[in-house]
Amino acid sequence: MPKRNIYLKTIPPGEAVAAAMAALDRKTLIQRETIASHEACGRVTAEPVFARCSSPTFHSAAMDGIAVKAETTFVAREDQPLKLKRDRDFDDVNTGNPLPEGRNAVIMIENVVRVDENTVSIDTPTAPWQHVRRIGEDIVATELLIPQNTALSPFDIGALLSAGIYELEVWKRVRAAFIPTGDEVLDFAARPTPNPGQVIESNSQVFRCQATQWGLDAVTLPTVPDRKEALTEAVKTTLADDRHMVIIGAGSSAGSKDFTKAVFEELGEVLVHGIAIMPGKPSLLAITDERSGHPGRLLVGAPGYPVSAVVCFDELLAPIAAWLERKPVAKRTAVDAVLTKKTPSRPGMAEVLRLAMGRVGNRIVATPLGRGAGLLTTMTKAQAVSTIPAEREGIEQNEIIRAELLVPEDQLDSVLVHVGSHDNTLDMLANELMGLGTPLRLVSSHVGSMGGLNALKAGSALFAGCHLFDPETRDFNFPFIEKYLRDMDVTVINLAVRHQGLIVAKGNPQDIKGVDDLAREDIRFINRQRGAGTRILLDHHLKLSGINPRTVRGYDQEEFTHMAVAVNVLTGAASCGLGIYAAAKALDLDFVPLAHERYDLIIPSEFMDDPRIQTLLELITSYTMKEKIDALGGYETTLTGQIMEPGIGLG
Repeated sequence: MPKRNIYLKTIPPGEAVAAAMAALDRKTLIQRETIASHEACGRVTAEPVFARCSSPTFHSAAMDGIAVKAETTFVAREDQPLKLKRDRDFDDVNTGNPLPEGRNAVIMIENVVRVDENTVSIDTPTAPWQHVRRIGEDIVATELLIPQNTALSPFDIGALLSAGIYELEVWKRVRAAFIPTGDEVLDFAARPTPNPGQVIESNSQVFRCQATQWGLDAVTLPTVPDRKEALTEAVKTTLADDRHMVIIGAGSSAGSKDFTKAVFEELGEVLVHGIAIMPGKPSLLAITDERSGHPGRLLVGAPGYPVSAVVCFDELLAPIAAWLERKPVAKRTAVDAVLTKKTPSRPGMAEVLRLAMGRVGNRIVATPLGRGAGLLTTMTKAQAVSTIPAEREGIEQNEIIRAELLVPEDQLDSVLVHVGSHDNTLDMLANELMGLGTPLRLVSSHVGSMGGLNALKAGSALFAGCHLFDPETRDFNFPFIEKYLRDMDVTVINLAVRHQGLIVAKGNPQDIKGVDDLAREDIRFINRQRGAGTRILLDHHLKLSGINPRTVRGYDQEEFTHMAVAVNVLTGAASCGLGIYAAAKALDLDFVPLAHERYDLIIPSEFMDDPRIQTLLELITSYTMKEKIDALGGYETTLTGQIMEPGIGLG
């Protein structure tokens, strides 16, 4: 077996970027080229641009009216209007017309009284050059129009053409290429369905889209298998295509099949192997030398896990690419936000957090999303990112953090912040809300019913989904509201009554009939997290059956959603798990009914008049929405949209 790589000393991303900049000869690497002005938007000027023509190139009328010599109008008075004769005293002009010879002002047509076909009168004098665009008013020939190293905007293109500049020198675009690697990686273009151990390649397309936003000329190449010789040849071939930057996807870590570092050492000098940030740690930077045949090019090893790759792109490639193209690094809008839950972190290593964000009351709240390096969906759900500094051991709940927005700030006012129990109807609601004439984005953090109540108590959510059953009162949610939200006025709205039970494999091959079977040695269970209403329901039924939770194999194995439980059963990782019928139906699994329960939305009453909550309630009470909930299976909507009171139970 090939020996494993050993990391060099990890360094902060800023130091890694500085090392690359110091090693690259930007002036030699990125040359000038001459292109047509009308095709230069987004490009960067390589030299100052001076106007060839003035704009306008003639004195012109700025208004519709009559052109006059201002000095002849000075005697006009309101009580003694001045009459003017066509050709002798005035000429008719429209906006943009050249000013006739001998005229130096324009009187707006609204201020002119027609006496006859050739005579007008005015009762107010006009000043010289009134309503006239003079030669060079906007641009004067020979003046500096655009400095060097300026990224050209659409408006700059207009100015260039107006000044008679039809071509100009710009810096060439950075030419980059992304090479995916891995024996297990499937080409997305073939539309494959992966088997166990296979993944659909996507990092190349994430990079290509980001590179396009940065202004790079980027291409993606076919996947290279995990063979050092094949990877070396692919890099050499790509460099021969005059690429300034070659990115290798995956293979940058310390595994026995991770050849990126060895290839880079064969073609040049490794500058960085490992950055002090998570995810993204196994990032590589190198510079080619004569052995590559194309010295002075940047080689990048991007981690294979999607979120790690994105961090590599954002933290390393974005600033290096901007520097190469002489552009400023794009800055995201930063805001202060309240963190909704305690988030520990490993000291000595900075960590990037993806955050669900929205306004609750008069503050912005931020809920950390999943932290796994492979969880690309946490990027699709995030409204912001923040970094836990390397010297911190984490961030406390309710601490103020600085977050960089991934969306415009005003979109936070259109976010419904939900923290609480997961239910499949929430996904349906999220889609329906985005389909409204004025879309709303539902941001949901699945922390269980008790986590939802705690979030409401901390002021970190607009509403919480709960399905907490109290065996003593046989009621739902209200006993827990009374205990944990005693001083808060809340309104409880039912979303649905749902069917809970054991999700089992198709055909129920292990013949699981109820909770009693969870004590069997051949049954592997998958549980929900502590504080989840589903787990509380499980514990209640285990107690009724006289089963000690410690005897249930897998009791300590936790998932945060019903769909995650169902996937464990589908893949054989578990024999069964407690969840809702809708999750079993969605994955074509079987279901052993256990109980009906009420899933309610707990809303602080102070938010009931919030337009976002009003829109949510209007949607829930609509006939169409109830039909769609019923169609999921395992739900009853007889109480949907109604205000609940203690003692109603299941109605």
